[in-house]
Amino acid sequence: MQQEEFLPTLASYLMDVARKNDGKAPSERDLAEHFSVSRGQVREALAILEAMQVIERRAKSGIYVNGGSGGIEAMSFFARFGLPLENRQIFEAVEVRKIHEIKAAELAASRATEENFDRLRDVLARSEQRLKAGEGLDQLDQEFHLEIVRATQNTIFLNICTSFYALSHNRLKVYFRSPERNQRSHDEHLQIFDALLRRDSALSSALMVSHLRGAMSYWTELLEPAAEG
Repeated sequence: MQQEEFLPTLASYLMDVARKNDGKAPSERDLAEHFSVSRGQVREALAILEAMQVIERRAKSGIYVNGGSGGIEAMSFFARFGLPLENRQIFEAVEVRKIHEIKAAELAASRATEENFDRLRDVLARSEQRLKAGEGLDQLDQEFHLEIVRATQNTIFLNICTSFYALSHNRLKVYFRSPERNQRSHDEHLQIFDALLRRDSALSSALMVSHLRGAMSYWTELLEPAAEG
């Protein structure tokens, strides 16, 4: 089994076992026997999961799965392979994304290049086509927002926001099932684009606040009780 296939399978199995065993995972030997792979492959995969803070090794005790305390790398890994995130993690990721994107809109208004504007025009044009075809805007919504972040000309900022979008990939498909929500989102994207073109930082930021409020309210309604619990 290739490592890229083995990692998510192993992570999912570790979480399942840990839930029933007070957080403790099987040993390297047991894992190698269970998956019929070498201990070397298990050891390598565990090293990757440990680096992402998915697991931790405790001296003279064994391997333990971190219960929701992994870093952004671990959360992105889970989202990428469809592994479950805790509701609290989802809620906090949505909240942090909102903070980042409001600032991004403000900075992009003064820093965006013609290349950034051309890419935004292309996203908006493809969005029009998808709306006419009755299709969702989940992927294009992500492209639009990340292009605004790219327009800040801050690579670290872009890398951070890209990680948070990895967490929301599957949720965007759910959010954009509604035709009304697709159209409203597109209309608001057009308004934000116009404000960016006019180099109006205050208006761009205000429109982004308003735009994200709808999404934030949607997910807060679903996730906040669980996050508080």
